[in-house]
Amino acid sequence: MSRIERRVRKLVTDDEMRDAVEIVLERAEDGELKWIDVREDLTSGQWGRLIEQEILVDGEEGFELADQEATRDGLEEEDSDYTSGSDVDVPDTTSWTQYDKGALVATLLFFVGYTWGPIRDLIGNAVHLLLGPINNVLPFYAVIMVIALATGLYSTLLRAALMDMDKMSKYQERMKDIQDRRKEAKEAGDDEALDAIQEEQMEAMSDQLGMFKEQFRPMVWIMFFTIPAFLWMYWMVGFRGSDAHGTFDAIVIPIAGTVEWTTGIIGPIQIWIIWYFLCSMAFTQIIQKSLNIQMSPSTS
Repeated sequence: MSRIERRVRKLVTDDEMRDAVEIVLERAEDGELKWIDVREDLTSGQWGRLIEQEILVDGEEGFELADQEATRDGLEEEDSDYTSGSDVDVPDTTSWTQYDKGALVATLLFFVGYTWGPIRDLIGNAVHLLLGPINNVLPFYAVIMVIALATGLYSTLLRAALMDMDKMSKYQERMKDIQDRRKEAKEAGDDEALDAIQEEQMEAMSDQLGMFKEQFRPMVWIMFFTIPAFLWMYWMVGFRGSDAHGTFDAIVIPIAGTVEWTTGIIGPIQIWIIWYFLCSMAFTQIIQKSLNIQMSPSTS
C-alpha cells in the first residue's frame, strides 16, 4: 500500500472527509483544482487537511492529486490497514561537513588531555589567556558560574542550529506508526501481518542510526568548546594530586561545612565538578525558556 493510499484510508474513517475526498477525486479528473471550484461543497478545514496530508499538491495553476489511483484505492473498504507500510516519509540522513569531522578529531585529542600532562598543560595555558583575567577579579565559584553560563548558552544555540527537529520528529513518528500497527496486528492475532511488520521494523533500524547522527553532530561541537574549559578547571585546581595553578579559598556548603574545592563529595567527584554541573543545568534551563527554544522533537 502506498503512502497516499494509507493517508487517504486514515482520513476517510471520518465520513465527512470521505465525502470530501470523493468530491475532490471526481473534480480532479477534469484537471487541476482551485479552492473556488470546491468551496461550495467542502469546508476550508477539509480542504486544508487534504493539502496538509499531501493528498493535494501544488500544480501549475492550482492543486492536483498527488496520486489519483492511490487516492481511489484508499476509498475502498478494507478490514484493517496495519499490514501496510508506514505512511511517514523517511528523512534523508544529515551529512557531516569537513568542519564537523575536524571538530570530532580535535575533541578526541582534547580527551587525551585528561590523562597526558603535556596536552593538559598546553590547553590549560591557552584557555588561561581568556579565563585568567576573569579569575583574577572574581572568586572561583563565580568563575565556574561564568563558564557554566557560557556553556549553557552555546550548547543551546548549537543544538537549535545543528539538530533538525523536523527530521527527529519524522524518525519518531515512523517508529510510533510501526509500533501501533504491530499492536493492532497482535490484538487481531494476524501472524502473517506480524511477520511483515517485524521485517519492516528491522529495515527501520537505520532510523536509529539517523537519529543518533542528528543528535551527535551538535554534541561534537558542544564538547569541542566545553572540554578545553573543563580541562582548564582541572588544570587550575590540580589534577589527581598534581600541582594546582591557582589559589582558592575554602567554601562552605550544606552538611559538609567548610571544604576545599578538591574535596570529594560524592565518592571521588570533587566539589567544583558538582558546582559546575548544577550551575550548567540551571542556566541551560533558564536560557531555553528565555529564548523559547525547543530541545525535543514533537510528534503529531
